[in-house]
Amino acid sequence: MAQKLLVRDLTLRDGQQSAFATRMNQQQVDRVLPYYKEANFYALEVWGGAVPDSVMRYLNENPWDRLEKIKAAVGNVSKLTALSRGRNLFGYAPYPDAIIDGFCKNAIASGLGITRIFDALNDVDNVKSTIKYVKAYGGIADCAVCYTIDPRFTTLERLKAKFKGKPLPGAVFTNDYFLEKAREMEALGADMITIKDMSGLVQPSRVAELIALFKKNLRAPLDFHTHCTPGYGLGAVLAAIIKGVDIVDAVIWNFAGGPAAPAIELIYLFCKKLGVELDVNMEAVARINLELLDIRRELEAFDAVKQFPMPFNPLVDALPAEVDRLFDRAIDAAAKGDEQALLDACHAIEAHFHFPAPNDLVKKAEIPGGMYTNMVAQLKQLNAMDILEDAMKLIPTVRLAAGLPPLVTPTSQIVGAQAVNCALDVKNGKPMYSNVSNQFVALVKGEYGKTPVPVDPDFRLKIAKVREETPYDTSKYRMQENPSLENLGGEPLATNEKEILLMELFPSVARAFLTRQKEAAYRAVQAAKEAAKEAAEKAAREAAAREAAARKSAEPITGKVVEAPLPGNILQVFVRPGDVVKCGQELLILEAMKMENSIFSDYSGTVKRVLTSVGSSVNAGENLVEIEVK
Repeated sequence: MAQKLLVRDLTLRDGQQSAFATRMNQQQVDRVLPYYKEANFYALEVWGGAVPDSVMRYLNENPWDRLEKIKAAVGNVSKLTALSRGRNLFGYAPYPDAIIDGFCKNAIASGLGITRIFDALNDVDNVKSTIKYVKAYGGIADCAVCYTIDPRFTTLERLKAKFKGKPLPGAVFTNDYFLEKAREMEALGADMITIKDMSGLVQPSRVAELIALFKKNLRAPLDFHTHCTPGYGLGAVLAAIIKGVDIVDAVIWNFAGGPAAPAIELIYLFCKKLGVELDVNMEAVARINLELLDIRRELEAFDAVKQFPMPFNPLVDALPAEVDRLFDRAIDAAAKGDEQALLDACHAIEAHFHFPAPNDLVKKAEIPGGMYTNMVAQLKQLNAMDILEDAMKLIPTVRLAAGLPPLVTPTSQIVGAQAVNCALDVKNGKPMYSNVSNQFVALVKGEYGKTPVPVDPDFRLKIAKVREETPYDTSKYRMQENPSLENLGGEPLATNEKEILLMELFPSVARAFLTRQKEAAYRAVQAAKEAAKEAAEKAAREAAAREAAARKSAEPITGKVVEAPLPGNILQVFVRPGDVVKCGQELLILEAMKMENSIFSDYSGTVKRVLTSVGSSVNAGENLVEIEVK
């Protein structure tokens, strides 16, 4: 019996998120759905990840509508899938079971068939609740093991650590480590297991070992997910197919390659040569791809690659003889385990079709491409690009100090931002970790779960003010306030369970989105009048704020001032003029690059003036609070 391979298409979620910042609007999605109904993919990843946040934040669309409209168009032809961060769902903090229960119930009722559940620490305890509720409501629990690699330390670094009495760990992320995580998930009821290589760092030889090991020891079907950024993606998928993987993740041609997953069309050609059955309607895929070409042009402003692959339809376009031989050479190399020959052939195939070349910087750094771009953006904002290399070199040290978390959302952002903070500390002549984000504190404290290696209690005490690992206490969770909209007849902002869930999962984004939606529905007739009134009031507020700021700046500073260490936005202010504060007391919270930073007083005294306000944008070095010191 011929080997059969199932395909999970990622185009409408991970594909557009990787390449176009998740900016496909509903009208663009609707244009391809009739063809998807004919394509017969095993599954379509259409939700989760950044989709719910982005469609509200940037497109002013309802994420529940996105899921329900796709389900209505595709029906039961393909299972709809979403990516979920276990107990964190889509956020940065663990949620209690009541929220996870409500989310799973509503998502499955809205058409979700498969929930891919992962935890950024590979802490299996963090996926238990989601598995339970997904299965309780009739969904399929796809449990993902996050692939990562050990940081590289030089011999000198290891000798120095050993001399200090704190030797660096040996290999942590072994094949047995990943198998044990998969076994634990299967024991909890996982219906399928995914090897989730979010950074594209798994080499073909390694994935071949993992697929063979998993197939031998697990009963659940096995899926393989990777990206092409460092140049391993296509070769790794071919190696996985040869080793008998059940499902592979792919993206349609015009959205594929580069930061995204390999193209389904290339996988089709490999399967045709291998005699592997691929039950996908490639004629429908070709029609989707033609529409995606226009959509990609429409998304030009968000295109991370700006390099279109050459037009190609494997059903009608003949391969040049030399390219056809490259496919044969890749298959032969994969079968023999000749990794370099396999990669050379795959890179030549991708170059022929004008897909992006491997990103050598990301490959060398061995970090996710998104993590690297976030660090660059942060340093540009700080006008400190000169320390990029220093920050990159600090990633292994910061990662190890935090318990060696896999580098996947959100831990990749947390570790990357902290490496930047530490590089800035060194540049400014301060000890490392002088400035830490609240998320880094929570990670070290244990609120995200158990890290792959234990955090040094002395380091935890320094960063989080506790020596013992302290899990997040979900019993202290407080639901978001659901205010009444007095100007809309007193209607609550969230009026049903789905809207309440949006408020819990995306507090600030959903609040703004739902407010816009309710106001638009209630005041459609007076839209122009209200817009003019709002603009006038905003101008008046800004004028008043400028006038107040001018008066405030005219008054001389007589006390000590607490300055902003980074540019960002003020999230919370905890003091008022007249308050007595102590040295080390928390004064306010500053958000910088999505990280929350507590700002503490350097002095004891009485607050004379608060020189900023919630929602204000501040620059590094800007005065925040003036304190009269006795």
